[in-house]
Amino acid sequence: MDQLSWITVRTPLPTGPMRLAVTSQGVATVAYAGESVAGQQVGAPVCTDERRIAVVNDRLAEYFAGERRELGLPIDWRFAAGPHRTVLQRLLADVGFGRTITYGELAARSGVFDDITEPGTAARTVGQMMGANPLALLVPCHRVVAANGLGGFGGGPHGIETKKWLLTLEGVLPPTLDWNGPTG
Repeated sequence: MDQLSWITVRTPLPTGPMRLAVTSQGVATVAYAGESVAGQQVGAPVCTDERRIAVVNDRLAEYFAGERRELGLPIDWRFAAGPHRTVLQRLLADVGFGRTITYGELAARSGVFDDITEPGTAARTVGQMMGANPLALLVPCHRVVAANGLGGFGGGPHGIETKKWLLTLEGVLPPTLDWNGPTG
Protein backbone atom coordinates (compact mmCIF):
# COMPACT_ATOMS: atom_id res chain seq x y z
CA MET A 1 0.00 0.00 0.00
CA ASP A 2 1.52 3.35 -0.91
CA GLN A 3 2.21 5.97 1.66
CA LEU A 4 -0.07 8.90 2.32
CA SER A 5 1.15 12.40 1.64
CA TRP A 6 -0.83 15.45 2.66
CA ILE A 7 -2.08 18.51 0.83
CA THR A 8 -3.42 21.49 2.79
CA VAL A 9 -6.12 23.47 0.99
CA ARG A 10 -7.33 26.89 2.06
CA THR A 11 -11.13 27.05 2.30
CA PRO A 12 -13.79 29.62 3.18
CA LEU A 13 -15.32 27.09 5.58
CA PRO A 14 -15.83 27.93 9.27
CA THR A 15 -13.32 25.14 10.02
CA GLY A 16 -10.59 26.83 8.01
CA PRO A 17 -8.22 24.77 5.85
CA MET A 18 -8.78 21.15 4.91
CA ARG A 19 -6.09 18.51 4.71
CA LEU A 20 -6.31 15.76 2.12
CA ALA A 21 -4.17 12.63 2.16
CA VAL A 22 -3.35 11.42 -1.33
CA THR A 23 -1.84 8.25 -2.77
CA SER A 24 -1.18 7.06 -6.30
CA GLN A 25 -4.81 5.81 -6.39
CA GLY A 26 -6.40 9.10 -5.30
CA VAL A 27 -7.60 10.90 -2.19
CA ALA A 28 -7.57 8.47 0.75
CA THR A 29 -8.83 10.71 3.52
CA VAL A 30 -9.87 14.27 4.25
CA ALA A 31 -9.62 16.16 7.53
CA TYR A 32 -11.12 19.44 8.59
CA ALA A 33 -8.79 21.59 10.70
CA GLY A 34 -8.26 20.09 14.13
CA GLU A 35 -9.41 16.56 13.28
CA SER A 36 -7.36 13.40 13.54
CA VAL A 37 -7.74 10.74 10.85
CA ALA A 38 -7.50 6.97 11.22
CA GLY A 39 -4.56 7.20 13.60
CA GLN A 40 -2.54 9.08 11.00
CA GLN A 41 -0.55 12.20 11.75
CA VAL A 42 -2.50 14.76 9.76
CA GLY A 43 -0.29 16.81 7.47
CA ALA A 44 2.89 14.69 7.50
CA PRO A 45 4.52 13.91 5.18
CA VAL A 46 3.67 16.78 2.86
CA CYS A 47 2.85 15.97 -0.76
CA THR A 48 5.52 17.19 -3.16
CA ASP A 49 3.80 16.20 -6.43
CA GLU A 50 3.09 19.64 -7.94
CA ARG A 51 0.59 18.29 -10.47
CA ARG A 52 -1.42 16.47 -7.79
CA ILE A 53 -1.34 19.53 -5.52
CA ALA A 54 -2.55 21.77 -8.36
CA VAL A 55 -5.43 19.45 -9.30
CA VAL A 56 -6.66 19.15 -5.70
CA ASN A 57 -6.34 22.89 -5.04
CA ASP A 58 -8.00 23.87 -8.33
CA ARG A 59 -10.95 21.50 -7.94
CA LEU A 60 -11.68 22.56 -4.38
CA ALA A 61 -11.27 26.26 -5.22
CA GLU A 62 -13.74 25.88 -8.10
CA TYR A 63 -16.22 24.05 -5.85
CA PHE A 64 -16.00 26.67 -3.09
CA ALA A 65 -16.40 29.44 -5.69
CA GLY A 66 -19.63 27.82 -6.88
CA GLU A 67 -18.11 26.93 -10.27
CA ARG A 68 -17.97 23.14 -9.86
CA ARG A 69 -20.71 20.73 -8.77
CA GLU A 70 -18.58 17.56 -8.63
CA LEU A 71 -15.00 17.42 -7.46
CA GLY A 72 -14.16 14.56 -9.80
CA LEU A 73 -11.09 13.54 -7.84
CA PRO A 74 -10.13 9.85 -7.80
CA ILE A 75 -10.77 8.10 -4.49
CA ASP A 76 -8.59 5.60 -2.65
CA TRP A 77 -11.11 3.68 -0.48
CA ARG A 78 -8.52 2.20 1.92
CA PHE A 79 -10.15 3.68 5.06
CA ALA A 80 -13.70 2.54 4.27
CA ALA A 81 -14.59 -1.14 4.15
CA GLY A 82 -17.57 -3.44 4.39
CA PRO A 83 -21.00 -1.92 5.11
CA HIS A 84 -19.47 1.52 5.72
CA ARG A 85 -17.98 1.58 2.24
CA THR A 86 -21.25 0.31 0.72
CA VAL A 87 -23.22 3.14 2.36
CA LEU A 88 -20.65 5.77 1.35
CA GLN A 89 -20.59 4.54 -2.25
CA ARG A 90 -24.41 4.62 -2.39
CA LEU A 91 -24.35 8.21 -1.08
CA LEU A 92 -21.78 9.21 -3.69
CA ALA A 93 -23.74 7.57 -6.51
CA ASP A 94 -27.23 8.74 -5.54
CA VAL A 95 -27.08 12.16 -3.92
CA GLY A 96 -25.74 14.87 -6.17
CA PHE A 97 -25.04 18.56 -5.73
CA GLY A 98 -27.98 20.49 -4.26
CA ARG A 99 -29.82 17.40 -3.05
CA THR A 100 -30.20 15.81 0.36
CA ILE A 101 -31.23 12.44 1.72
CA THR A 102 -32.25 11.42 5.23
CA TYR A 103 -30.23 8.97 7.29
CA GLY A 104 -33.12 6.50 7.09
CA GLU A 105 -33.50 6.86 3.32
CA LEU A 106 -29.79 6.26 2.79
CA ALA A 107 -29.96 3.21 5.07
CA ALA A 108 -32.81 1.79 3.00
CA ARG A 109 -31.16 2.54 -0.36
CA SER A 110 -27.86 0.98 0.70
CA GLY A 111 -29.35 -2.46 1.30
CA VAL A 112 -26.96 -2.94 4.21
CA PHE A 113 -29.68 -2.89 6.85
CA ASP A 114 -32.34 -5.11 5.26
CA ASP A 115 -32.29 -7.54 8.20
CA ILE A 116 -32.65 -4.87 10.91
CA THR A 117 -36.19 -4.56 12.25
CA GLU A 118 -35.72 -2.27 15.28
CA PRO A 119 -37.07 1.19 14.35
CA GLY A 120 -34.43 3.89 13.99
CA THR A 121 -31.43 1.56 14.33
CA ALA A 122 -30.44 1.73 10.67
CA ALA A 123 -30.80 5.53 10.56
CA ARG A 124 -28.71 5.97 13.72
CA THR A 125 -26.06 3.63 12.35
CA VAL A 126 -25.90 5.62 9.10
CA GLY A 127 -25.50 8.77 11.22
CA GLN A 128 -22.51 7.18 12.95
CA MET A 129 -21.10 6.13 9.58
CA MET A 130 -21.39 9.70 8.28
CA GLY A 131 -19.57 10.93 11.39
CA ALA A 132 -16.79 8.47 10.59
CA ASN A 133 -16.64 9.31 6.86
CA PRO A 134 -12.94 9.33 5.97
CA LEU A 135 -13.67 11.17 2.70
CA ALA A 136 -15.59 14.24 3.82
CA LEU A 137 -16.65 16.52 0.99
CA LEU A 138 -15.59 14.00 -1.70
CA VAL A 139 -18.25 11.63 -0.38
CA PRO A 140 -20.75 14.33 0.59
CA CYS A 141 -21.93 13.36 4.07
CA HIS A 142 -23.08 16.98 4.51
CA ARG A 143 -25.99 16.06 2.21
CA VAL A 144 -27.31 13.47 4.70
CA VAL A 145 -29.84 15.05 7.05
CA ALA A 146 -32.20 14.00 9.82
CA ALA A 147 -35.87 13.44 9.02
CA ASN A 148 -36.67 16.45 11.22
CA GLY A 149 -33.78 18.83 10.47
CA LEU A 150 -30.08 19.03 9.71
CA GLY A 151 -28.82 16.27 11.96
CA GLY A 152 -25.22 16.27 13.10
CA PHE A 153 -21.88 16.77 11.41
CA GLY A 154 -18.23 16.13 12.21
CA GLY A 155 -15.63 18.67 11.22
CA GLY A 156 -14.48 19.63 14.68
CA PRO A 157 -15.91 22.44 16.80
CA HIS A 158 -17.51 24.17 13.79
CA GLY A 159 -19.16 21.06 12.37
CA ILE A 160 -22.79 22.18 12.12
CA GLU A 161 -21.72 25.62 10.86
CA THR A 162 -19.71 23.84 8.14
CA LYS A 163 -22.66 21.62 7.18
CA LYS A 164 -24.89 24.70 6.90
CA TRP A 165 -22.24 26.52 4.83
CA LEU A 166 -21.93 23.62 2.37
CA LEU A 167 -25.71 23.20 2.06
CA THR A 168 -26.03 26.94 1.48
CA LEU A 169 -23.35 26.82 -1.23
CA GLU A 170 -25.29 24.02 -2.92
CA GLY A 171 -28.60 25.92 -2.73
CA VAL A 172 -30.29 23.61 -0.23
CA LEU A 173 -30.43 26.34 2.42
CA PRO A 174 -30.98 30.05 1.78
CA PRO A 175 -27.98 32.29 2.51
CA THR A 176 -28.01 34.27 5.74
CA LEU A 177 -26.89 37.90 5.94
CA ASP A 178 -23.50 36.87 7.30
CA TRP A 179 -22.82 34.06 4.80
CA ASN A 180 -19.38 34.45 3.17
CA GLY A 181 -19.88 32.24 0.11
CA PRO A 182 -19.99 33.06 -3.58
CA THR A 183 -22.60 35.61 -4.60
CA GLY A 184 -23.84 34.54 -7.93
